[in-house]
Amino acid sequence: QVLLVESGGGLVQPGGSLRLSCAASGFTLNDGVIGWFRQAPGKEREGVSCITSSGTWTNYAPSLKFTVSRDNNLKTVFLQMSSLKPEDSAVYYCAAAPNPSICTGAPRKVQFEYWGQGTQVTVSS
Repeated sequence: QVLLVESGGGLVQPGGSLRLSCAASGFTLNDGVIGWFRQAPGKEREGVSCITSSGTWTNYAPSLKFTVSRDNNLKTVFLQMSSLKPEDSAVYYCAAAPNPSICTGAPRKVQFEYWGQGTQVTVSS
């Protein structure tokens, strides 16, 4: 059974930083793909990044400044966000897909089988 648990969200002032974590169990990071998504109220879920089985990643949300890293021993993927703006406020989700070949463009919801519960990020003064 695959279980994804996000953490690290919270309230941050504009210009601040947050590091989100996605802890995976029942899923091997070297075998599949992790996606980061976000969904603001009233908006569609947006693909932020696709992390390949080898750990490479791409930014598909140019307005969001971030880097991605992972710790295979901890089975955790991190989304380090900086220079946050109020429009970055959203629920952030990580998702997993066993197919290692799907990171060919912006991640789409339908490509991912497993989802975390999401973590709220609020950027406000």
